[in-house]
Amino acid sequence: MDIDRIIEKAGGADEIAALAGVGLEAVRKWRQSRMVPTKHWPALLRVPGIALQDLTADLTTTETQQEQERETDVSNPCPPGANAALVLADGTVLWGRGFGAHTEGAVGELCFSTGMTGYQETLTDPSFAGQIVTFTFPHIGNVGTNTDDNEAPKMAALGAVVKEDITAPASWRSHEPFAAWLRDHGRAGISGIDTRAITRTLRDNGPQTAILAFPENGRIDTDSLLNRARQWPGLEGMDLAKEVTRPKRAWTEGVWHSTKPVRENRRRVVAMDYGAKDNILRCLVTAGCDVTVLPATATAEEILELKPEGVFLSNGPGDPAATGTYAVPAIRKVLDANVPVFGICLGHQLLAQALGGKTYKLERGHRGANQPVKDVETGRVEITSQNHGFAVDEKSLPADVKVTHVSLFDGSNEGIASTTKDAFSVQYHPEASPGPSDSFYLFERFVAVMDRRAKAGA
Repeated sequence: MDIDRIIEKAGGADEIAALAGVGLEAVRKWRQSRMVPTKHWPALLRVPGIALQDLTADLTTTETQQEQERETDVSNPCPPGANAALVLADGTVLWGRGFGAHTEGAVGELCFSTGMTGYQETLTDPSFAGQIVTFTFPHIGNVGTNTDDNEAPKMAALGAVVKEDITAPASWRSHEPFAAWLRDHGRAGISGIDTRAITRTLRDNGPQTAILAFPENGRIDTDSLLNRARQWPGLEGMDLAKEVTRPKRAWTEGVWHSTKPVRENRRRVVAMDYGAKDNILRCLVTAGCDVTVLPATATAEEILELKPEGVFLSNGPGDPAATGTYAVPAIRKVLDANVPVFGICLGHQLLAQALGGKTYKLERGHRGANQPVKDVETGRVEITSQNHGFAVDEKSLPADVKVTHVSLFDGSNEGIASTTKDAFSVQYHPEASPGPSDSFYLFERFVAVMDRRAKAGA
């Protein structure tokens, strides 16, 4: 199967993705594995010039037989009481009880989150795209779900791993049980798992690829699942911002129940949506911004056409180096236009690249609502909410970029500022959803920069 030739016949990556009903990331995986999954063949066979022999040319008889055997043979049947499995690429098989939507296997990077609250916000944070979230707190789902706590319209995480079985909701705010909410989003969860063992594995051995299976027919082939997990390429090199970004829109909603007075002199801000959490946008509004949200792929010309007084770079998933191929040139032009810039999480990493720095994959990511960060200039320690698996390489930063914040867990970079531009960013989430609100001042600092420039006539 000449996958490149097939994509070319279909009209390119965008066309074949639309035809098959998948994202561009799936097409990238097809290129890497040099094959198109058989379930997409009927759609591709409708394309003039693509024949069945094109799709099957390199499939050997042995491979075909193995595929048929996987459909009929079940190795390692479920132990009594189990109907789901979490299979790690290192060969570990964890049996449990599935809930939510059935799945033949959702594969991604397994991570853990240490937050004691906010599981709904966590799972809908677009920064978790491509990841299966293990919750270290045992009581997940016990307060149900509601329509207010989503950080995006769709659940971004691929699945949830929890220790205890889900109980009936015990909160007056609940609109729907957690398991039903997962079904609505087409995602699965698995309970009865030793989440402490997973946490130790990830702590000691770094990120692990895993696959979560909760099949409707109850048949689980762990050998096949392990093979799929080992074939997954990992998050390095993945641009997932395009998968989670949303179209251009105005955002007017502020923080709920805010006691801050409404500003009269509001500042025009363009927020770049690389996977923005809704509560970040609410914080910008509450701090005094009129916000226009643009998709991740917006050009510098599209940004500057709106005559912004400031540009905000949002959080998001995937490898910042991959997203940076199109985002960094736009950010550099914004900086050259002398427009103030404020970045968070992925936006922090993209700003660092635009200023001349580089990023790298952390051995252990930071995810949770209890991460201590030190302000280098003041010595003040903030307890922060975080979700990232990549970081800025401080050694790569040029002389005109200073470090402003560092992690007290591992010393990795948590904030930078340009000494020649009105541009600064932090790795953590000052909107704190979920988490503490120690860092809201950063939104006010951004507005203060724009106020100062307006007063000076800049």
